[in-house]
Amino acid sequence: MKVKLSPYLNMEGKAREAIQFYENALGAEVIAISTYGDMPEMPNTFTDDLKNLIAYAKLQVGETDLMFSDAPSGSPISKGKQVTICITTTNVEKSKQIFEALCQDGQVNMPFEETPFSPGFGDVTDKFGVTFQIYTEI
Repeated sequence: MKVKLSPYLNMEGKAREAIQFYENALGAEVIAISTYGDMPEMPNTFTDDLKNLIAYAKLQVGETDLMFSDAPSGSPISKGKQVTICITTTNVEKSKQIFEALCQDGQVNMPFEETPFSPGFGDVTDKFGVTFQIYTEI
């Protein structure tokens, strides 16, 4: 089983533009993109503009992944959340163990659970104010 740390960029509605920019600037290869509209549990109240925002994207830059998403409401991203660290494992139990360890004296931003893009995902800000997204990749 491997554990990998990757930068995760949270954008204010400009993830698609940023992806294109980094493709050209860094020679990045798009590995995956999904929009909020692709996610089955998104509310019907989402406008077409919101449905087209990026929920999850992964680019490969050399040997490193660079990950992206747009803030779902299009609202400003709070301090400390524009760049986070994504910890990727290939084992749900290992991901959950890391998530629970980082939760100690921290704040859960999204509980660890199965999502349309991962069998185990959660978002937590640790006691030092660093935000981690724990992602399981199968």
